Amino acid sequence: MTASDEQKLAAALDLLKRLPPSRTYTYLECLLELVPEIAEDLLENVDQPLQVAKDKKNAKQYLLCDYNRDGDSYRSPWSNEYEPKMDDGVKPSEKLRKVEVEGNEVFQQYCGQYYDGGISSFYLWDQEDEDEGSFAGSLLFKKDCGKISKAGMEKGVWDAVHVVEAAPEGKDKAEYKLTSTVMLSATKKDLFKLEGNLTRQLDRSLPVKQGHIPNIGMIVEELEGSMRNSLQQVYFGWCEQVISSIRNTGTRLPEAVIEDLKNKTKI
Repeated sequence: MTASDEQKLAAALDLLKRLPPSRTYTYLECLLELVPEIAEDLLENVDQPLQVAKDKKNAKQYLLCDYNRDGDSYRSPWSNEYEPKMDDGVKPSEKLRKVEVEGNEVFQQYCGQYYDGGISSFYLWDQEDEDEGSFAGSLLFKKDCGKISKAGMEKGVWDAVHVVEAAPEGKDKAEYKLTSTVMLSATKKDLFKLEGNLTRQLDRSLPVKQGHIPNIGMIVEELEGSMRNSLQQVYFGWCEQVISSIRNTGTRLPEAVIEDLKNKTKI
């Protein structure tokens, strides 16, 4: 990539961070038309709202992202086959595929209990240029409340993309590097509309006696819980603070505050 392309990529990524996540696809298509020379790098670096597909063989839903895409086809974590069909698509090694199958079963149960429903997908791939035993993976969660939720929300969507890299650390431990992105969209008619995303990272060295799945699940739960609390504080806490500051509960403001407001609003 040339220096000029790097500048274009940085500008495009900076722009997308400031736009509503729910319309990322639209904005991304516009950028790809404007700067097609950075298309591949842009697609690899942008987290998009997760789309849902259905495995025709197993009749199970799975999530689409750049981590299970090869060309225009997407690999199902349930059948390990690409749709549309692709014979030479990238797939994990046999050993890693067993871990992937186990992870999908475990995280499907986790998703049902933690999100009270929703869809999850877990993808793994081999790290060719790294040490033996190294691998990377992506754990995806999507919770869509539909048009009307129990809380009266017109629309509410939570998309979580967790990308993890694992590398052996001695005989009995592994180092995990987790990068998580959460995209939140919430709308309540005539009241508010909130959209935003948050990205955080976490590194942990853990024993692998019980396997990689429990370790990945533990660090994902830790980081996602922290991010959920941050989103709640940033979006809902700030909204509450703003509303409280402009709402008069019946008590008269101090004279000094009234005078200050008068002075600041003079034309």
